[in-house]
Amino acid sequence: MKNNSVQHFTIVHPELILIGPTGAGKSTLGLLLADRLNLPSISMDEIADPYYNECNFGIAVFQKLRAEQGFLVTHRQWEPVRVHAIERVLSECGRVVLDLGAGHTHYEDPMMFDRVRLAISPCPNVILLLPSAVLERSVQILKDRCMSERGSDWVQDGYDFIAHWVKDSQNHSLATLTIFTEGKTPMETCAEIIDRIVTVSIEPKR
Repeated sequence: MKNNSVQHFTIVHPELILIGPTGAGKSTLGLLLADRLNLPSISMDEIADPYYNECNFGIAVFQKLRAEQGFLVTHRQWEPVRVHAIERVLSECGRVVLDLGAGHTHYEDPMMFDRVRLAISPCPNVILLLPSAVLERSVQILKDRCMSERGSDWVQDGYDFIAHWVKDSQNHSLATLTIFTEGKTPMETCAEIIDRIVTVSIEPKR
């Protein structure tokens, strides 16, 4: 006998990945989206250190080397470690909303970026969050926000990380969708994302 009742799925395709500069709202929206989509929420920044330690280059080692040789040199040396962590997390995380963290999608070494692109590629929804389509305005909004909330404008050893994260082509090339958040509440942005993502049998909460 044919069953004509409507079937409801929590989710069939697992991942929704949020990328973007620091201060763009990834953590806040990750939690909101996870709640609406009935999925766990994972923040890469919160879970990555054990994976870094698999390469003997955890955060404690990073901070020690940073004090000795500066942020930029250490950050470049850390690229393979960040890639390793991404590959491990994406191979294990399953059905989640993942906030990937600002520093995990930018690499000077093209081979490192290619590995990240490959690891992320199975995900149909890679959402880049920026305040504004005008990149200079995005930079200023994020700098003001970071100074207000964290007391830092993310200029390290004379290098402007926020400007780089906003303008660099790598985030833009990874994204399947870019969402501009200026003038919207987090709930409004969350609703816009749900309306626009590739819906692979996702049944969001109402």
